[in-house]
Amino acid sequence: MNKNRLGSSLDDFLRDERLLEEAEATALKRVIAFQIAQEMKRRRLTKTAMARRMKTSRAALDRLLNPDAASVTLTTLGRAATALGKKLRVELA
Repeated sequence: MNKNRLGSSLDDFLRDERLLEEAEATALKRVIAFQIAQEMKRRRLTKTAMARRMKTSRAALDRLLNPDAASVTLTTLGRAATALGKKLRVELA
């Protein structure tokens, strides 16, 4: 046992508690919401203008930007990317 390291890593703990996948999904959603919000800010896009570009409602955009709302479809993410002149990439790693 390594004396410089007591206990297990956070990933090990979350895996043991069967919470790792949920924690990773939540973290990923927060990152995506942050990236979209930052790009909107950079382009000086209001939520209303962004929703219009996405051809969706303000409420749907609010769900997308809410880091705690875990359920977002690939279609919605794709529309957001297109509205910002970006491409959405999804991959299995």
